[in-house]
Amino acid sequence: MQPVHIFILIIAYFLVLITISYFTGKDDSNAVFFKAKRSSPWYIVAFGMIGASLSGVTFISVPGMISGQQFAYMQGVFGFFFGYLIIAFVLLPLYYKLNITSIYQYLEQRFGKISYKTGAFFFLLSRVTGAAFRLFLVAIAMQYIVFEQIGVPFEVTVILSILLIWIYTYRGGIKTIVWTDTLQTLAMLVAVGLSIYLINKKLDWSFIDFLNSNDFTTKGRIFFFDDPNATTYFWKYFIGGIFIAIAMTGLDQDMMQKNLTCKNNKEAQKNMITMATLLVVVNFFFLSLGALLFIYSEKIGLNIPIVEGKIRTDLLFPEIAMNQNLGTGLAITFIIGLIAAAYSSADSALTSLTTSFSVDFLGIEKKQEELQKPLRKKVHIGVSVLLILVVILFNNLEGNVVGNLFKFATFTYGPLLGLFAFGILTKHKIKDKYTWVIALLSISLSFAITSLPESIIGAYKFHWEILPLNGLITFVGLYLIKRK
Repeated sequence: MQPVHIFILIIAYFLVLITISYFTGKDDSNAVFFKAKRSSPWYIVAFGMIGASLSGVTFISVPGMISGQQFAYMQGVFGFFFGYLIIAFVLLPLYYKLNITSIYQYLEQRFGKISYKTGAFFFLLSRVTGAAFRLFLVAIAMQYIVFEQIGVPFEVTVILSILLIWIYTYRGGIKTIVWTDTLQTLAMLVAVGLSIYLINKKLDWSFIDFLNSNDFTTKGRIFFFDDPNATTYFWKYFIGGIFIAIAMTGLDQDMMQKNLTCKNNKEAQKNMITMATLLVVVNFFFLSLGALLFIYSEKIGLNIPIVEGKIRTDLLFPEIAMNQNLGTGLAITFIIGLIAAAYSSADSALTSLTTSFSVDFLGIEKKQEELQKPLRKKVHIGVSVLLILVVILFNNLEGNVVGNLFKFATFTYGPLLGLFAFGILTKHKIKDKYTWVIALLSISLSFAITSLPESIIGAYKFHWEILPLNGLITFVGLYLIKRK
């Protein structure tokens, strides 16, 4: 495909999203922007949240995991499922009972204002870093595929990307996101399904032939119980997956804001259980696509892409889709899937960051009604500008620094996990003014533990288990500052 054709495809895609926003954003009140007046059908929310749970990183990187760990990622996905059940039956009833706009308002009612601000701050830090990093990776890909070839600077690519998101979210907010996420999830799943079909067709296989092949058997191992030191060890993945689901979905304003647009708690629970089940199936297909990509590359003698002397398995999908003459259909499918996966997480991040800052830090619900909407719109613009600046900053940092920043964003969910766990599992009051100190110490200790040299921890490799450890440190710290 020529760069101009890809550019036209991107514009057409966003025109569809803007059309959806026109119909969903006719009422641009704060009640619609923040909660969609709790009128979203649960099944629409459930389907759309699949795309929001994934990202452009997942779309490219999960298939690339096959090289190093086969289907071990599925162990974590099974953990996600049980984590989502805990969200459905513990957290959602709590949020609906309190009738809150921001989930961090629970911390204010339970502990006090400092705990409330601490929780909201760590969400903002996590989401700004995470959303910007995802946008950065996709912007780099789009820059390489199309914009660089037509002379558009990287900074303009970033500004254009976030401007398009702002255009279709600035009126309807979360109500628009619920429906655009549905379209984007559909586009992403169709992209994965068509890619599997087209590559299998090239190999003269049906999908069943592929699953029954010896090639798949050598790449399809799911369970790893043999080496506790390895990152692929079952209990690391499974238990870590439970806590990642709880922290990064159940304690994340971005993800929970969609759930809170359902009419009531029961419908929100249906949404969560349905999404949990579908995500198991979707991730299996992502990994199946990864196995198929490696099998195809081996059969045609294609080497894994190498960038700056490093083997990049996550670039195998774009390489096969765009450069191996498998047809325009696969190229179009890949581009649309990549855009859908990237922006289904970025647009909801922009809306949730606007909501959290407006509610948690500016107290927008306590201000005079005529001031609320203009204030929300200013915050929406401010968050958009912030994301642009952070993405451009990432582009000017060394690769290792960028990787560490993204890793740090996962650490910041630990204090949230500890705060909510302490609030739900105990009846203790705490010395609220010290909460932020405990949160910072928890992150520092967790980071120090994962950075220990091999002379101390031996061959042990940390993986997702660092999140519950981080939450446990926060929990113990809160116990130490409890009121007698």
